[in-house]
Formats: sequence, C-alpha cells, structure tokens
Amino acid sequence: MKNIVKYIISLAVAGGLMWYVFKDMDLAAMWAKFQNANHSWLILVAIFTIIAAWSRAYRWNMLLEPVGYKPSAFNSTVAVFTGYFANQLIPRAGEVTRCGTLNRLEKVPVNVSFGTVVAERVFDVVSLLVLIGLAFVLEFGRLSDFFMSLFGEKLGLGQEGGSNRIVLLAGVGVIGIGLAVAAWWFYRKNAERLRQNALFAKIEGFVLGLVDGLLSIRKLRSPAAFVFHTVLIWVMYFLSSYVCFFVLPESSGLSLLAGLTVLIMGGLGMSAPVQGGIGPYHILVSSALVLYGLSKENGLALATYIHGTQMILMLILGGISFIITLVKSPQASNQTDSVTHSIPNKNV
Repeated sequence: MKNIVKYIISLAVAGGLMWYVFKDMDLAAMWAKFQNANHSWLILVAIFTIIAAWSRAYRWNMLLEPVGYKPSAFNSTVAVFTGYFANQLIPRAGEVTRCGTLNRLEKVPVNVSFGTVVAERVFDVVSLLVLIGLAFVLEFGRLSDFFMSLFGEKLGLGQEGGSNRIVLLAGVGVIGIGLAVAAWWFYRKNAERLRQNALFAKIEGFVLGLVDGLLSIRKLRSPAAFVFHTVLIWVMYFLSSYVCFFVLPESSGLSLLAGLTVLIMGGLGMSAPVQGGIGPYHILVSSALVLYGLSKENGLALATYIHGTQMILMLILGGISFIITLVKSPQASNQTDSVTHSIPNKNV
C-alpha cells in the first residue's frame, strides 16, 4: 500500500507539472512543428542511445569482475535497457529491475549486482557535478544572468552589472565553503554522540557508501577503461540531445555549449523522483533554451521533442529487452553462492 501511494503521488506530481508547463501553450502549433520536423536525425539518436547503454553495461561488467562474475555484454545490455524500461513506468524501479534481470539471465545474486549499481551511480553523480562546473566556467555570463534573475532582485543586487553577478556568486561560494568546513569540524568533534541518532547514522552510512563506491575503482583490472567508458556514456548522452537541435529549424543554429547546458539541466530533471523525469525535465530544459535565444514556446517544443523521443526509444528498446528476458533461458551460473556471501557489500 505504501508503494502504491508513493506511485500515485509521483504520478500526480508529474501530471501537475505537465499541466503547469503546457497550460498557456498552443498545443496545435506545437504539434504542427513536430509534423514538419526533420525526423531523420532520430536515427543518430537511436545509435547514440544504444552505444551509451552498451558502454554502461560494459562498465558494469568491470565492477562485477572483481567479485567473481563475468556476464556477457549482451545480457548486461539487455538488463540495462530493461531497467530503463522500468524507470519509465515506476520511479527508481530501474536499478532493482536491472539487477533482477541479470540474476535471471546470468545468475548473478541481486545483492552483489545492486552493490555495483550503487557504486556506478556514484560515478554518474560525480560526472554530472563535473559537467555542471564546466558549464559554469564556459557559460558564466548566461548562467549567472539566469541565477541573478532568480535571486539577485530578492537580495537587492539587481541585474545590470557584471560586478553584481560576481559578488553574488562569490558570496554563495564563500558561504558554501564556510558551511562545509564548519560541518566537517562539528562532525569530527561530535561523531560518536551524533551516531546515536538513527537519522544521522543513516546519512553517515550513505555518505560512507558513496566514498567506498568511488574508491572501488582502485580494485578494477583497468581503471583507465572504466574512466573511458564513463566519458563515453556522457558523450553519447550529449550527442543524443544535441542532434535533436537540428530537427527544428528554430534550434538548428544552437551551439555546442547550448547542448552542454541542456545536458546538465536534463540530467537534473531526470533525477527528479517522477516517472521518466516528466515535468522537471521540461521545465529545466526549456528554461535553459530560453537563455540561448529561443522563445518560450520553441524552447518547450524542443524540450518536449527531446524528452519524448528518448522516452519512446527507451520504451521500445526496453520492451524488446524485457521480452528477451522472458523468453531467454537463464544461463547456468559458474560461480557458487559461497563466493558471493564471502565478499561484503562495502567492497563491491
């Protein structure tokens, strides 16, 4: 019942956000844009999506190898797409579904594979943070104007001068660093007492798990290959969004930096706890496109096209993978359960 309520709430939030986004839009005009779009670019989108999924599966296998399992690249890719399929239907169901699929196809225990997925997600979060930092360095003017319009007026700084932007962002940076240092000092002084609180213990365990996940790369046979595939995954994500710029005439002249901004805004939107990022993705990406000269209508049309085509691709490829999982005979495992149980999750 709890899961059903959470699902209904998530669906209601997605529906409410979509209503808010489209309530003032001319849907007939947007549909006309889609009918006249150059859909041939979707071939490249599909290719980039498949490469990204294969690379993610290959990287996942690299994390499974040190704990004694070597799934085939095909089965791991099928598991990845099945997880994507589940995420389009139920928020946060993709990770568990992916691990369950690999268990059926390769007999890899779910507790082991789930530990590697957690470690994998840590690197995705770090990658997204690096891209956000890169975007701020390369697009300081546009992004600072965007945040000044949100916060500058409330703080009485206005929007007219570059010095005001620097003051605001420098102030935020100093405050953030100061709070981080203070929190670390307080933690070191009061760690034992704080651990008596159940909530703090959970947060500490989560943070330490993230650190263990990052350090797990040292145990890989080829850390350089792991980093390469991490970069390849995000490059494919970037290209699958960027080539959609050429679908609509209004967005065909957007720059690579616009693609980078769309990538990070889309990543943040897809992280929201709603089905397939529906709603948050449209709001963040369409707002980012306005920074690059598109009208609100054209920005929302492009955001809807990118999200919609990717969602349809995930449903098609994920649905095919789900069928493969159902009809394919599970492979006999060459590993024993004793090997799995002898390796603690923190080492995954």
